Amino acid sequence: MASSSEAAAGGVTEAEAMSDVRWGILGAAKFAREFMGPALTLAPGGHVAALATSDPAKADPFRVFAPGVRVHGSYEALLADPDIDAVYIPLPNPLHVEWSVKAMKAGKHVLCEKPMAMEAGDFDGLIAARDAAGVLAAEAFMIVHHPQWQRARQLLAEGAVGRLRRIDGAFSYNNRDASNIRNQAGMGGGGLRDIGVYVLGGARFATGLEPTEIRARIDWEDGVDVYAALTARFGEVEYVNFTSIRMHPRQEITFHGDAPRHGDRHRALAGREPLRAAGRRLQPRGARRRGVSLPAGVLTRNPGGDRRRLRERRVGALPRSDSSRARPCPSSPPCAPSASPNAPTSSGSSWKPTSA
Repeated sequence: MASSSEAAAGGVTEAEAMSDVRWGILGAAKFAREFMGPALTLAPGGHVAALATSDPAKADPFRVFAPGVRVHGSYEALLADPDIDAVYIPLPNPLHVEWSVKAMKAGKHVLCEKPMAMEAGDFDGLIAARDAAGVLAAEAFMIVHHPQWQRARQLLAEGAVGRLRRIDGAFSYNNRDASNIRNQAGMGGGGLRDIGVYVLGGARFATGLEPTEIRARIDWEDGVDVYAALTARFGEVEYVNFTSIRMHPRQEITFHGDAPRHGDRHRALAGREPLRAAGRRLQPRGARRRGVSLPAGVLTRNPGGDRRRLRERRVGALPRSDSSRARPCPSSPPCAPSASPNAPTSSGSSWKPTSA
């Protein structure tokens, strides 16, 4: 288990933590059932050994990927289980700090959904609990561990888009279900806490810079931010983004520079389609047949990664990434680029991988 923040890894080596991890999950959340539970099982050395839920019937879908999962009737009972090494916490946002601290005090490593804390000051208590217990604690923040984002960070550092001048981010979906916790102020709902971390955190990770001069305009409904437009500066770089939980789905972040590097042989994100320099535009083979135009000096990434698969969207075919299998990354920035054969090696191109 690897860290995405300062709240990770004190006194336990990555090899020790990843050798054989018996996971326990607090709550039968849909995301745990459909995504993280299977991912924990697919990760090298990991398997889901126990689930805490007051309704035993909710454990049935977990048995599809974890046939031997044990069911505990309470969170406390799971934390007392001596055969559990690490705990995944997909509970509602206001419960993250409480149960992360309780899990660490029980001697369990912790992987907690984002946001791990509702207030910045709460991280002091999390770090203190981690250090006192000598365990790992991490926020489940995909971007710093994703091979494509690691490669994007490297490309920007190498000047692949020239002098970076502007960053544009967008993340939206349309959720009007009043019963959904994202629409409940008391449950830590709202777009910024749910998806704002991607468009802002992605820019921080890729550039290695921190935002200043932050301004925001927010639309509220029943105490929940449903639309937020934010501007900031990352050094000399202008930054603009919006998040919304009331708009048609969109996931995109663009790092726009003043010039590409020409003359090299490039490859597309999945490492299959060579790119050819064409004046100030780079085009993959077959691009003209598909009516695709790739402006140079632009690097585009999907903040949400590829939870399900990468799909063609305007700019040519992208084969499925192999990143659905989790790879540990020893630390939050700096983070070494992945050696994955599917990691991107192109520069100065505009690719838009999107979730299905």
